[in-house]
Amino acid sequence: MATTTDLETRVRELEEKLRAMESESDRSMRNVLNEIIPPDTRKHMRAAWREELLAVRSVLDHWIERQDENVSGAKRRESIRVD
Repeated sequence: MATTTDLETRVRELEEKLRAMESESDRSMRNVLNEIIPPDTRKHMRAAWREELLAVRSVLDHWIERQDENVSGAKRRESIRVD
């Protein structure tokens, strides 16, 4: 029967093997994409992704600003007594 130390060692070995396999898989995928997609296209796609993120930031900034305006310009509630 395996001891706790043996099992922990085996788990560590398996985790290292998994990391190596994932790393190799990532590298292989990157190499395939580099072969399929020309460098100029990749550059354009990165720029487009950046512009998309800037657009999202712009929308968020707009709504944050509106929220801040609503909080600072909020009217107090009035109690009106009705007989």
